[in-house]
Order: sequence, then structure tokens, then C-alpha cells
Amino acid sequence: MDIGTFSALAEPNRLRIVELLAHGPLTVGEIAERLNLRQPQASKHLRVLLDARLVTVHADANRRNYALQMEPLQEMDAWLNNYRRMWNERFDNLDQYLQELQSKSQQ
Repeated sequence: MDIGTFSALAEPNRLRIVELLAHGPLTVGEIAERLNLRQPQASKHLRVLLDARLVTVHADANRRNYALQMEPLQEMDAWLNNYRRMWNERFDNLDQYLQELQSKSQQ
């Protein structure tokens, strides 16, 4: 798992761009308009996302369409899955403990 993925997503506008692109490819102008950013700001954020391999760009005539790359997000999900399992186990243990306390108090 590449730490650059987390770094790129740590900035709120870049996270919002990723959320927009989850619904399909967009141009930089469309992204800027939807996020109420100036086009140079959107381009700067897209460059960071490109460097982190979170998006790809495809030229279509004079338009550049940006699309979400799922692989880095899937890598992040797999990395986080270890922690999910650990926390689920801890919550299950806590739930069991609370049920034991509750049944003792009812006796």
C-alpha cells in the first residue's frame, strides 16, 4: 500500500474530486464547476491525484477526461481490512462482556 494514496486523499478538495469521479469520468472544467473551484486549482489537485495513481486522464479531441483508478483504493481497502477484523473482534468481545454484565445484574 502506497502512503501517497493517503497523502493525496488527505486534502478535502482532492477527496471530493475522487467522490465525483466515482460516478464517472469528468473534464477539469466540469470538476471545477461542481466543486466551485477555479480551473487552475482543480488542475493542481488533479495533478496530485495523477501522481498518486488515483486518476487517469484520456485525451478526447481537445478535452481531457479524468477517470478514477480503482487499484490504489482497493489496495487501501485491503490494508484497512486487517484493522477492520481486529476492531470487529474487539467489538464482539465488548458486546459479549456487556451481555454478561447485563445478565449478572438481572440475577
